[in-house]
Amino acid sequence: MLYDTYELQRSMLAGASAMAGMSSQWWTNPANPFAYSNVGPLVGSALDVFAHASAPRGKPRFVIDSVEVAGKAVAVETRIEARKPFGQLKHFAKKGVKGQPRLLVVAPMSGHYASLLRGTVERMLPGHDVWITDWRDAKMVPLSEGAFDLDSYIDYLIGFLEHIGPGAHMLAVCQPSVPSYAATAIMSANNHPAKPRTLTLMGGPIDTRAAPTAVNTLATQRPHAWFQQNAIATVPLLYPGAGRKVYPGFLQLAGFMTMNLGNHLISHWEMFRHLVAGDGESADSTKEFYDEYRSACDMTAEFYLQTVDAVFQRHALPQGELRHRGALVDPRAIEGVGLLAIEGERDDISGVGQTKAALKLARNLPASEKKYHLARDVGHYGIFNGRRWREDIAPVVEDWIARHESA
Repeated sequence: MLYDTYELQRSMLAGASAMAGMSSQWWTNPANPFAYSNVGPLVGSALDVFAHASAPRGKPRFVIDSVEVAGKAVAVETRIEARKPFGQLKHFAKKGVKGQPRLLVVAPMSGHYASLLRGTVERMLPGHDVWITDWRDAKMVPLSEGAFDLDSYIDYLIGFLEHIGPGAHMLAVCQPSVPSYAATAIMSANNHPAKPRTLTLMGGPIDTRAAPTAVNTLATQRPHAWFQQNAIATVPLLYPGAGRKVYPGFLQLAGFMTMNLGNHLISHWEMFRHLVAGDGESADSTKEFYDEYRSACDMTAEFYLQTVDAVFQRHALPQGELRHRGALVDPRAIEGVGLLAIEGERDDISGVGQTKAALKLARNLPASEKKYHLARDVGHYGIFNGRRWREDIAPVVEDWIARHESA
C-alpha cells in the first residue's frame, strides 16, 4: 500500500512539474512583457524551483567521454565487463592507455546509483584503470532472479575482483566498507590470488559504536521488528520486480533529506535567488547536485534488514561475530594488503572513529601497512566529491596506491 501511494503521488507531481516548467518559461520569456516587471522573475523562478524539485528522475548516466592523461585528451569508453542479476561491473577504458594501477571503486547500495560517485571516478581516472560496481535498482529485478543479501554482496565483490585479476586495488565509499572489508578478510584467509593489493575505506560504518550519529541512533533505538514493519514495502505490478520485498529508495531519500532539512531549504532558497538575479550558472550547479541526489533506487529487503541487524544493531564485525555463508569473518586474517582509512571531521553519517576501527581490527597487519587520514572540516559527501576530495583527499589515496604498486 505504501508503494502504491507513493506511485500515485509521483504521477500527480510529474504532471504538476511539467505544468510549472511551462509556466516558468512563459513568465521569463523575452516576448512576454511581464518578464520585464518586478513580478515576472519572481514567479518564473519560483515555478522553476518547484518544477525541478517535483520532477520524476530515472537512473543518471556517468557521461565521461574523455579524460586528460599526461596533458593529452584521451577517449573513454564505458564498458560493462561482467553482468549479474543485482549488479554489473563497469569499466572506464581509456583508449591507448595501458599499465596503470587497476582500481575497483565500490559504490554504495544505499538508495543512490553508482553515478553518485562520478566525481570520485573523474578524479581517479587520469592515473588509474578505474572499474566500478553498478548496482541495479531492486524493483527492476524479477523475483525469478532470487534474493540478494549481505552474503551475496560479498560474493559479488570477490567475483568482480577475480574478473579484474590479481594486483587490483579496492576503494569503498561509505556503506560498502563492511562488505569490502569482509571480502578482503575472506580472500586473505583463503590466500586468494585476486585479493586487493590495497583497500581504502572512506566514511564507512566499520564500528558504529564509535561516535554514533543520528543514523546509528535510529537503528539502535528501535527493535528489528520495527524496521520489518515500517521500512519494507512490496514492489507494485508496473515494475519488473513486482512482488519483491524492498526498502524503497524514496524512504531512504526522505530520511537523508530530513536529517539536514535546513541545509536543503537553504540550498533551494539560494537557487531561487540565483534564478531571480539571472545567475543561471550557479542555479544549474545546484540543480545538477539534486538531479543526482534525488535519483533514488530500491534495496532488497533481505539486504537492508541484514545490514541493520549485523552492522548497526549487533556490531557483528568488531564483535568478531560477522559470518559469511556460515563461516566467521576474521579481520586478523588480513595480510599483504595496504589498509587506508579516511574520515571526514564533520561527517554526520559515519562519525569520526567508525572507519578508523578497521585498522585496529586488522591486528596481524603491520603498522607500516596501515594509514589513517582525517579530512578537516569535511562532511560525508565531501569525502568523495567536490574540491576537498580532488585537492586534499584524492592525493592521499593516489600516494597509497602508488606506494604499493611499486612495492
